[in-house]
Amino acid sequence: MQRTADIESDRAARLFLLMLAVFLGGGLLASSETLLVPRLKLLLGLDYAQALLIQLLYYAGYLLFAWPATLLTARLGLMRVVAGALAVMTIGCLAVSAAQASLSFGALLVALLLLSSGVTVLQIACNGAMATLGTRDHAAVRFTLLQGFNALGAVLGPLGGAWFMLGNGSEMVARIPFLAIAAGFGIMALAFALNRNLLPDAGVVGMPTGARLRAVLREPRMRRGATAIFAYVGAEVTIGALAVSYLMLPDRLGATAVTAGRLVSLYWTSAMVGRFAGAWVLQRYPVARLLAWAGAAAIACLAGAVFLSGIEGSIALLAVGLANSIMFPTIYSLAMPPRSEDVPTAAMLLCMAVVGGALVPVATGLAADQVGLATALALPAICYAVILYFAYTEVS
Repeated sequence: MQRTADIESDRAARLFLLMLAVFLGGGLLASSETLLVPRLKLLLGLDYAQALLIQLLYYAGYLLFAWPATLLTARLGLMRVVAGALAVMTIGCLAVSAAQASLSFGALLVALLLLSSGVTVLQIACNGAMATLGTRDHAAVRFTLLQGFNALGAVLGPLGGAWFMLGNGSEMVARIPFLAIAAGFGIMALAFALNRNLLPDAGVVGMPTGARLRAVLREPRMRRGATAIFAYVGAEVTIGALAVSYLMLPDRLGATAVTAGRLVSLYWTSAMVGRFAGAWVLQRYPVARLLAWAGAAAIACLAGAVFLSGIEGSIALLAVGLANSIMFPTIYSLAMPPRSEDVPTAAMLLCMAVVGGALVPVATGLAADQVGLATALALPAICYAVILYFAYTEVS
């Protein structure tokens, strides 16, 4: 009996370490990808809406590939699917690097769509598994902890990548961050392939069907949760993508591109600190109540970013990261259905809702071209109001 328990404990520890590497790498990729927006805006003279097409293609994959990703995970199991997704992401990073070298905007968008397909499969497999192990509150704690490592990767992205992508004219140097990320994902793909039998009965149960999809969508909590995920990812990605341009505004910090790129790491640092702290706080306070406080704080910070100038407005914008910290794991965990057979379909729907990261940034970019960047931040503020409403319904 003790030997069986030791084996299970060893499996759990190995799985957590593998997942930790995945979440860390995912954060590094996401924040590095946002640096492409100011880079191409500067190099190609794009307006905000055009530059933010990068986010549209990167996050559109969540809508396009969520269903096949769910089917793959249900049929093949978590470990094999994650290994395959990481291999695709390795190829996608190499394609992004090649597109950067050619300065072809069209090739870059195609490469980002390829990369997005692998990211979508990874999200479906990992998020669904991590958010449903154990009780709902314990799932939120564990998921928040892993999201903390995701945020750590997001901090390292602009800190390490800003000089390469924003401060040097050489295209070869600018390719280094994505080449390095490709190498990391390749190593992780090999690690998951070698551990493909770590969870022989893993993966997910309950193949998604039309009937199950309709049943899950009839749940009010699921609909509100999917809407909140749409709003959260849309707002977070928008701020991450536009923060460099915001800090470069003469009436804010007037920073250079490299300095602004590095300062954006503070946005992700506050999210990282909040997630590690949140893993402790969530064990002591109701999940929905903390989510409501976070939503209200994000709205207040964005109001400061819109109406305050100079360093005050800049601090307010970067502080949104702290409010963001617990949002994704808590929304995801609260929205998950109690029945295990509904989990794959619910995970798929929540993953599809991440398409907010494609639509909200472009809408904000269109607004920024018309009314100015600072004023356009009212749009992500509305997104946080949606999250506040979801949290309120859960508290009630």
